[in-house]
Amino acid sequence: MEKAGNTLRSGELAKLSGVSTDALRHYERLGVLARPRRTQAGYRLYPPEALQRVQVVRRAMSVGFRLAELARIFGVRDRGGAPCREVRALAASKLAQIDARMQELLVVRRHLEELIGIWDDRLERTPEGQRAGLLEMLSSSIPPLSGKGINQ
Repeated sequence: MEKAGNTLRSGELAKLSGVSTDALRHYERLGVLARPRRTQAGYRLYPPEALQRVQVVRRAMSVGFRLAELARIFGVRDRGGAPCREVRALAASKLAQIDARMQELLVVRRHLEELIGIWDDRLERTPEGQRAGLLEMLSSSIPPLSGKGINQ
């Protein structure tokens, strides 16, 4: 992990920030991270502030911001703008989406709880070793969510 002056090579920045070098290149392509200068040999040399930028990106993504949103926000910031109201509005929108999703999940939870009770009754009446057809009961017993399953 060599340094040239006070710059960081991509491997070093990746290690310090907890992302892969591929992620750094992806951030560059999207405009979330400024393209670094390069050595004559082609190695990327990031300024020290790139570490803070990557850390901010990771934290923002952990609360639901998408890279495209961050690229737009950082673009405004990097041009001297103040996108704070947009950041706040995006965060409020994400919170509303989480609240809606939680309500959907509560409905699914109630249905699943009821379904397990029905399945328990059916299993008590089904001889050992015979199929009870539990999964087939799903098609009519649980209403679809907004296009997303629990695992998505």
